[in-house]
Amino acid sequence: MQAEPRKSLVGEEYEVEIGPVAHGGHCIARTSEGQVLFVRHALPGERVVAQVTEGEEGARFLRADAVRVLDASKDRIDAPCPYAGPGRCGGCDWQHAKPGAQRRLKGEVVTEQLQRLAGLTPEEVGWDGTVMPAEGDKVPAGQVPAWRTRVQYAVTADGRAGLRRHRSHEVEPIDHCMIAAEGVSELGVEKRDWTGMDSVEAIAATGSQDRQVVLTPKPGARLPLVELDRPVSVMRVDERNGQLHRVHGRPFVRERADGRTHRVAGGGFWQVHPKAADTLVTAVMQGLLPRKGDMALDLYCGVGLFAGALADRVGEAGAVLGIESGKRAVEDARHNLADFPRVRVEQGKVETVLPRTGIDEVDLIVLDPPRAGAGRKTVGQLTSLSARRIAYVACDPAALARDLAYFRDGGYRVRTLRVFDLFPMTHHVECVAILEPAAKGA
Repeated sequence: MQAEPRKSLVGEEYEVEIGPVAHGGHCIARTSEGQVLFVRHALPGERVVAQVTEGEEGARFLRADAVRVLDASKDRIDAPCPYAGPGRCGGCDWQHAKPGAQRRLKGEVVTEQLQRLAGLTPEEVGWDGTVMPAEGDKVPAGQVPAWRTRVQYAVTADGRAGLRRHRSHEVEPIDHCMIAAEGVSELGVEKRDWTGMDSVEAIAATGSQDRQVVLTPKPGARLPLVELDRPVSVMRVDERNGQLHRVHGRPFVRERADGRTHRVAGGGFWQVHPKAADTLVTAVMQGLLPRKGDMALDLYCGVGLFAGALADRVGEAGAVLGIESGKRAVEDARHNLADFPRVRVEQGKVETVLPRTGIDEVDLIVLDPPRAGAGRKTVGQLTSLSARRIAYVACDPAALARDLAYFRDGGYRVRTLRVFDLFPMTHHVECVAILEPAAKGA
């Protein structure tokens, strides 16, 4: 006999006391019946009316939006962005919080993830709990730093550019994104008709005037004539196989970091905040302290940002091996690192390529894995290489915490942790953990 379908609670409203912040841009509350609510647009300590957006009777938790604030936090402000709020654009999580409060909330999330998933306290990882803003981002309440150098616009049925609503395919049409970097805003994407397009990605390189749009057409649609307010190169995503094709201009943009120019092919990965690449290179190099003659690994190396920084510092007597799974990124990395004869870049998954190299010992390791983290198997491979220091760059504190527990199992301890707010107004943070053999720190 089939079980009765459970009743949807979407639209139901609960008056609740808001508890602590949780990973993902929401806070935790409970209904009077004890059911857990993940509430967006709220702040710890507030009393709000929360309206359910996802969930059903008997579910482990419900998702909800704070639709009325009955007792406001001192950290609450009116959201500067007209598109922020319940049911609106999903691009930002904390427009309703003062900038300093956002960083405190992010610090609380990192602390909670470290404790829950790795059993580590801030003191044990050499972190004072501070989340550092990027240079120029310390703005007064009510102001928003314009930092996002890559914006993926979705397109409405009638051709308007917008951004997706939270956990939805629905599009919120916009006239201007407040967190978009000036180089993106000046293109005027929001003013154009994009009928037939599924999405339009706008890219404004840091350190050069390169601008690019990447168009993803709906099946069978013809490309529009792209006339924007600034010169741009244009790329098209083939809807059949996801391959990128050049339509007009260069198939790449030039990004500057650590005193070097990096070629990044259409839509390829590069840090989104204009200060992020230099901030992270500085943190990694200060933590690793490379020496002339060192042998180093740069894993998940992308277009070679950290490999180039390492190569510059280990000198001609040193060597660097980069490993990256993306074919286009490997081509870019080899181009970007061509002036370093002692740098090699291999294509493939780290856990597959690394054992094939025959390397059984290195001095330094940098890893900057995707959001899911490196995982137990890869961490096990790395701890067997006897590195003097390891720098782990993480965009997800949960994945970082899980992997730090694996490193501990493999005989490594965290020497220092630094946390950077490189995604203001969102729940994301970037962390740099420096690890060393536990025996050294004993």
